[in-house]
Amino acid sequence: MPKKLLESIDKYVGGRVRMRRRMLGMSQEALGERLGITFQQVQKYEKGKNRVSASRLQAISHILQVPVSFFFEGAPQMAGHSRKRREVPSPAYVSDFFADSGGLRLVRAFTQIGDSTLRRSVVRLVEQLGGEGDC
Repeated sequence: MPKKLLESIDKYVGGRVRMRRRMLGMSQEALGERLGITFQQVQKYEKGKNRVSASRLQAISHILQVPVSFFFEGAPQMAGHSRKRREVPSPAYVSDFFADSGGLRLVRAFTQIGDSTLRRSVVRLVEQLGGEGDC
């Protein structure tokens, strides 16, 4: 497997760890304590600087209350292992959005809107602000 793909997978898995940790409102320090490592090591995992071992990933999945497969959903594909044409991959920007504190706050606030008409209006407003237009 090409080194570049391995590095991108490490970054992707790390980003998913960060996203889920933030979704739970957990600090890097708290995750590190539960794993028996420093918060600096958690930072390295989340940035993809250090590779997460299988046993450590299993422990992280238990602490963050998700299956191990969660960390690979939408990950970059290896050459020769293409997806079916009809299957649409999860865009990386979704993970990046949830990994960002502003994105996570926006999702939390949006899910608190009970009125579906108002939710649709908010979506249209954000689309217009972002230049998306008719999505």
